[in-house]
Amino acid sequence: MSDAGRHTVTIDEGAAGERLDRALAAALPDLTRSRVKALIEGRRVTLAGGQTIEEPSRKVKTGESFTVDVPEPEPAVPQPQAIDLDILFEDDDLLVLNKPAGLVVHPAPGNPDRTLVNALLAHCGASLSGIGGVRRPGIVHRLDKDTSGVMVVAKNDPTHQGLSKLFAAHDLTRIYQALVWGAPKAAKGTVEAAIGRHPVDRKRMTVRRSGGRAALTEYWIETRFGPPLAPIACLVGAKLGTGRTHQVRVHLAHLGCPVVGDPVYGRKTRNGSQPQALREFPRQALHAAVLAFRHPRTGKEMRFASELPQDFRRLVGTLNSVK
Repeated sequence: MSDAGRHTVTIDEGAAGERLDRALAAALPDLTRSRVKALIEGRRVTLAGGQTIEEPSRKVKTGESFTVDVPEPEPAVPQPQAIDLDILFEDDDLLVLNKPAGLVVHPAPGNPDRTLVNALLAHCGASLSGIGGVRRPGIVHRLDKDTSGVMVVAKNDPTHQGLSKLFAAHDLTRIYQALVWGAPKAAKGTVEAAIGRHPVDRKRMTVRRSGGRAALTEYWIETRFGPPLAPIACLVGAKLGTGRTHQVRVHLAHLGCPVVGDPVYGRKTRNGSQPQALREFPRQALHAAVLAFRHPRTGKEMRFASELPQDFRRLVGTLNSVK
């Protein structure tokens, strides 16, 4: 059989008490135990009834039925694809671009192609291949699919190493703009709160009292919208002091002001009297506005800024008319 697709395994008496990964690997001989373990940890195994199982060591019981969702194999090397790029700067070492919302940075399950990596391979040619890893050539940092804004890409190994050191040391400037619900209590401030995986929903990050990684975000209110004493939303600037996954989104939600349109950290319900454009904005209203760093080869200080994209500007324009 081809191992791709959905497979159902029902545990018999002979397998009862075994580890889940061992039992599934025995029932699906085309899959190695390590492959089964990766599928379990990747949330691709469910118990009858829909419960997702994430523990390979879980002991199975007689009669339990598991569904194993095996994705189609992806090509080992991303292929070049001609996709227009908004390039802000380019030399022999690096490329700075304005990423549009909706563009995935690198291939991953569910997004095997039409990514920024595919576009970069077409733009830069074979010279980019392998820099920083086969699946993510040239990629030093990433923006979420629905976040727009400035990114830098390395075009050779020395530049990749140099930029990676800057990001690891947080020795560069990254400023975001976000439209959030309500407004922080203070017009400006600093959020210093560790971030780690959510203890229940492993796809989410959250502020952790213990076990997380240190995270720091400076923020300031740029514009309030709606009644002065009870704004319905505001435009916020946020400067990263660290670079944790979903940091801006998590820290703003921690302040009680989640990013508008955020499907993960946003609020589920909205007052119907609020502007429809605000309630129905189809993505997180988050934009990487400024990126500044020292060029790894020349040492020159470089600063790049990007205006809010058109859909974001339209939303702000709508809010400007709210009293």
